[in-house]
Amino acid sequence: MRQPLSRELSNLLERGRDRQLRLAVTGLSQAGKTAFLTSLVNQLRHAGIEARLDLLPAAREGRLLGAQRLNQPDLGVPRFPYDPGMAALRDTPPRWPEPTRGISELRLQLRYRPARSGWLTPEIAHLTLDLFDYPGEWLLDLPLLQHDFYSWSQAQAMHEGEQRRGLFSEWLTAVASLDPASEADEAQLAALAEEYAQGLLRAKQAGFSDLQPGRFLLPGELEGAPVLQFFPLPQLSASKEALEALPANSLYATLAARFRYYQQQVVKPFYRDHFRRFDRQIVLVDVLGALNAGPERFEDLSRALRQLMHSFDYGKRSLLTRLFAPRIDRLAIAATKADHVTPDQHGHVIQLLEALLAEPLKDLRFANVPVKALSLASIRATEAREVTHEGKRSPALRGTTLEGEDVLVYPGDVPARLPSADFWQQQGFDFPGFRPMQSHSEALDHIRMDAAIDWLIGDKLT
Repeated sequence: MRQPLSRELSNLLERGRDRQLRLAVTGLSQAGKTAFLTSLVNQLRHAGIEARLDLLPAAREGRLLGAQRLNQPDLGVPRFPYDPGMAALRDTPPRWPEPTRGISELRLQLRYRPARSGWLTPEIAHLTLDLFDYPGEWLLDLPLLQHDFYSWSQAQAMHEGEQRRGLFSEWLTAVASLDPASEADEAQLAALAEEYAQGLLRAKQAGFSDLQPGRFLLPGELEGAPVLQFFPLPQLSASKEALEALPANSLYATLAARFRYYQQQVVKPFYRDHFRRFDRQIVLVDVLGALNAGPERFEDLSRALRQLMHSFDYGKRSLLTRLFAPRIDRLAIAATKADHVTPDQHGHVIQLLEALLAEPLKDLRFANVPVKALSLASIRATEAREVTHEGKRSPALRGTTLEGEDVLVYPGDVPARLPSADFWQQQGFDFPGFRPMQSHSEALDHIRMDAAIDWLIGDKLT
């Protein structure tokens, strides 16, 4: 929705003074975006009172005075549901906030005392922070902008492992007999598109990440529209030129036209309106969940992240780019759910994350974009303990499972590099899902949220 001119000019002035930041909290489905945003807002609102932010200098030195929610700039976008999320965490027993099902945003104003004094330096300064949330399912549509229907169909065929094929078995059998040159049958297309969508849903429930198109999983206002009645053709034998010469009413031409419409009218506006305007970004990765799920899903996550990292515009910001063409000039990559392994494994989690994203990280460093990898738990779900077994002390975790069972577990060792075949055959890495811990203060318990906040906005609070 277009903002009023006065609001656009006000935002432009703040950006020119470098007193406004737009933060992209990016992650695939179930990576913990909603939990991260809820915790981020909570920590900043309680800075200087109860929040533990020792790794954020402005908070440690008592200069960060807190944060208040402001009216958001776009009144046509729902406000991020911070209060319902906190209510869920305060419930008995505590619950995780509901996952995102649509776009939302939140604007915060941070007040702080500058570290340096001077005749041009105010006693109290402020930073406006714009936060955005969206379904992780939609995020994976961004790489579609690099494809046409032919190349997308080929890419989907290349990524079919044995377990994934089993989840799409009925759909694969049905599309194997399709003739791309035959006349399109609308009823058949709708039925096959629905079966493909059900396969994507089964794959998501089984722990796969690279699932396109994302709106098939969470269609929103597009549910039932013809734009969602397409699917890839995984067994194309004819050349691209021959297929593109087919009549407009052919099966291939109809699917290609719907792919283009989805790409241009659904994906591109989403990218233009929500992802090309960010200044800072954190990419949340559930690397432990993928490790827990097995080799095919782990490779699936790696592929999805590699594709995704190519969809963003990274680079240093000058005054002009800050005003008129914002680029992401600082990036954090965070392995979430660090509290699902014992503290002695946190270093390995970071090393594994860096190995998983080795090629994108090389490209970012070559482009001179500051990037940092870390592990965190936005909202703690376990406590670290030590247990004695046969005279030896060993690390363990105490928590409550989603089913309500109190457990004391050692999930296993995290590899410090990409897992080998031997690891998958021998590893005993396993952890259950946990409820969030009941917090005894207004500020939520966390692991290294302060480190993430410092990297993302700490340089603006000096």
